[in-house]
Amino acid sequence: MFCMKEKNSATTASTLGRILATCSKQAKDYGSCVASKVHEIEKDLCLKEFLALKSCMQHTTSVGSGALSHAYIQNPSLRCNVPESRGLFYDDANRLLICVTSSQVFSWETATFNPDVSPSVDSIPEGPILSIRFSLDKKAIAVQRSDCEIQFFHRETKQTLTHKCRAGSESILGFFWSDSPLCDLAVVKTSGMDLFACDSAMNLRLVETKKVNVNWYIYTHESRLVLLASGLQCKTITGFQLSTAGVVRLPKFEMTLATTESNSKPIISPGDVHLITVYGRIYCLQVDMEAMLLHTYRFYRDAVVQQGSLPIYSSKLSVSVVDNLLLVHQIDAKVVIIYDLFVDSRAPVSAPLPLLWRGYQGSDTSSQQENEGTESSTSNENIVMYEEAWTFLVPDLILDQTNKVLWRAISASSSDRSSLLEFLQRRKLEANKAKQLCLGIARTLILERRPATQVTQAIDVLVTAYSYSVKAGIYKELKNEKTTATTPTNDGASPDNERGRASGSSIDEEEVEMNLPSGSADEQQESQLSSPAISPDELYKFVFASVEEAMVEESDYLVAIITEFLRSISAEKLKVDLNIYVMTVRLLAHSKRFAELSLFTTNKIIEPSKEVALQLLESGGQNLRVRKLGLDMLRQLSLHHEYISSLVQDGYYLEALRYAQKRKVTSVRSSLFLEAAFASNDMQHLAAILRVLSELIPGFKETSEYYTFHGLLNETSSSVAV
Repeated sequence: MFCMKEKNSATTASTLGRILATCSKQAKDYGSCVASKVHEIEKDLCLKEFLALKSCMQHTTSVGSGALSHAYIQNPSLRCNVPESRGLFYDDANRLLICVTSSQVFSWETATFNPDVSPSVDSIPEGPILSIRFSLDKKAIAVQRSDCEIQFFHRETKQTLTHKCRAGSESILGFFWSDSPLCDLAVVKTSGMDLFACDSAMNLRLVETKKVNVNWYIYTHESRLVLLASGLQCKTITGFQLSTAGVVRLPKFEMTLATTESNSKPIISPGDVHLITVYGRIYCLQVDMEAMLLHTYRFYRDAVVQQGSLPIYSSKLSVSVVDNLLLVHQIDAKVVIIYDLFVDSRAPVSAPLPLLWRGYQGSDTSSQQENEGTESSTSNENIVMYEEAWTFLVPDLILDQTNKVLWRAISASSSDRSSLLEFLQRRKLEANKAKQLCLGIARTLILERRPATQVTQAIDVLVTAYSYSVKAGIYKELKNEKTTATTPTNDGASPDNERGRASGSSIDEEEVEMNLPSGSADEQQESQLSSPAISPDELYKFVFASVEEAMVEESDYLVAIITEFLRSISAEKLKVDLNIYVMTVRLLAHSKRFAELSLFTTNKIIEPSKEVALQLLESGGQNLRVRKLGLDMLRQLSLHHEYISSLVQDGYYLEALRYAQKRKVTSVRSSLFLEAAFASNDMQHLAAILRVLSELIPGFKETSEYYTFHGLLNETSSSVAV
């Protein structure tokens, strides 16, 4: 995980001692050089000796337990020990590390990142391999053989298919598989992008062609976004997102490029552009080396907006995303600078520090053994930090082609929503914004129909964080707040995956925010918000209530989520808004799950209340057993007036009268029974009620109600005696 370390004096002394013991030769060489040239002080004096000492010190501190850093490379690595290896590739859609030989393909799963797992092995015909990707169902392997040919191999049937473009008039720049309902495969060429549907026999059918002059392209499966660069300087960008809503074309935009006298027309290369996903938002980062700036662009459905620029301190850099923070690797300087793009300020989160090694995290008691093991492993690998052969893969992997290894820069992946929520709940600065993001993420998880287990984990994180903050006295509820939340649109461009994996990224149509009333007093209240914790009432109002309408046709799914939410609330001994039970009754009744509704009520999964009872009565119009549950709940809660009114509404006038007499209920008007009986056109019931009221209420025959209804009875039917 993303972490910080504070060193005490003992740790510092240990680190210095280790440096002196390990780097004594380099220190002696540098000291001797400076001493011999003390009268010739100039820039870069003894540079060679200084760099040797610096490298030794960095390596020594990186493998020890006393090193200070914000980001670490996790050991052990995923190592490719394949003889006659011809190269490593990374399939970001399937999260596979791929190693190829002349006739075989070795693949490792990187999602679990277990170095001890053996790779899968497939045989393919010999030939050049420019790029390689597995289909999303992993039944086929596609290999680009040249700039005009792609071959497809079925892993089970061993069937082979070749796709070629028009040689001479256009070239294939690359390809990727898609989970869009429109197409399964996209082939990017210099003349544009072809979208193909692929059947089980690997037959390709051209669905659509996007005509664009293309110099190069970049694509990430996490964002489902492809950017096509054109123009003499490659700064004109056309974007498409291949989402479950189809293919969304983004507005064309121009990237910013500074010019100098020595370079009046700089050209953007694919390595200068990075697609990242932060807090579910898609950004494009562009290196402008002439201006020494990293420009940031944010994608909306109808616009691409430049968000600002970050300074560059190195002639070569790359990026990673960890816990939704941007890590900018200043490769020449061998340091990492961390930014939070959600914060308005473009100042870094912390001071630049090096990227260091770290073994698997464990208990405190075993940390010393782990660090020793890490040091041994690292020294055996003899790997230099930020080697030329390093490739930084989105979001947080590092591929070393020279040593044939893959590292995870940080142990947690940004696509893990539970880890993201845990991180946001730990935030102390910008607590209100972290709270907004957590609510938005919880809503999105439900609207995107993520697996119930994944949503449950996220809800558990929020409930546990709130419980802890209340017990620790951190949580402070704003008084008199009129907090509202805008319900996020079910974004058509959201790349949730109906046929496989989903990224959770989307091109923003509008901001999802929680608005606090304006004014100095309210701003002061907001500034006092010391915790991003979300109460159960807020979860109901801003998550469950806001998604109910959109999820009403999938009420089974939403009820399953709510049930787990109630379980989590019960485990933490917290109270919840009673309306969540009303919603559960409404959803179960809508899907006609009356047996489950009865079970939920009987076992008090749904807590009894007046609101729940009235909802049961309303839903009982379709099921008498459910209506009886509502009546029984009113009686158990001693809500006599509501119980009697419901009995009368159902036509049980005499039972209602007897209940009123027994319970000595005086709040119910006698006219309630008389009006209901008369409206039913059953004169025998009306006569019976007049008789019973005359017996129960002294002097009732002298009242205006008696004369009125007695007269109506005589007019309607003279044969009924009172």
